[in-house]
Amino acid sequence: MRKELLSKNKDIFVAAGKALDQYAKKECKVLVVANPANTNCLVCAMNAPSIPRENFSALTRLDMNRARSMIAAKLSKNVGQVKNVVIWGNHSSTQVPDAFIATVESEGKEVSVSSALEADAETFLTTEFFKSVQGRGAAVIEKRGLSSALSAANAIKDHIRDWVLGTSEEELVSMAVISDGSYGVAKDIVFSFPVTCRGGKYSIVQGLTLHSRVKEAIKVTEKELLEEKEEALGH
Repeated sequence: MRKELLSKNKDIFVAAGKALDQYAKKECKVLVVANPANTNCLVCAMNAPSIPRENFSALTRLDMNRARSMIAAKLSKNVGQVKNVVIWGNHSSTQVPDAFIATVESEGKEVSVSSALEADAETFLTTEFFKSVQGRGAAVIEKRGLSSALSAANAIKDHIRDWVLGTSEEELVSMAVISDGSYGVAKDIVFSFPVTCRGGKYSIVQGLTLHSRVKEAIKVTEKELLEEKEEALGH
């Protein structure tokens, strides 16, 4: 299915990149939503060489919003009380939802989600939470017969708002951007990382300690993105 989408959409994003290269302002920001979003974004960026590569991103904010909601529901909290849930990698079933570095407001202070979950943390965050976030898009389509267009539109709004206006202090968000090699991820693929935004620019958050399950899953989603890149670009 993803290969079919990539085959159908590749020429569209080649043309879109060339059009942006020729006609768009060089400071424009490009957010790709159509699947496979990460690799479509890469194709678009590579065909718009006059626009800075950091001006391209793909949407994983929908996945992040879903993950926050699941953590909030599990802990009987409001979504706004949950911060710093991360989506690593591809916007696909291999994406890596990571709540080991997330926090939740509890009794007027922020505590780690892991401590709030107590003895259930390890099992929940590496099994049920992983599978639920990874399969949420397909589950919505199965139930509704349609994709979650309104949720996606809200995520687009969130993504652009934070990219342009900046993220809150001590809060990170997830954006799929062209990898610079952070966390050992291969360069030159569009990969979702935790970022902060200031002055219309994003910065990949460095130095996070990753759970071993997250590290393993990152390699899987990286492999998928490298295969998609090969399929799309032939190198």
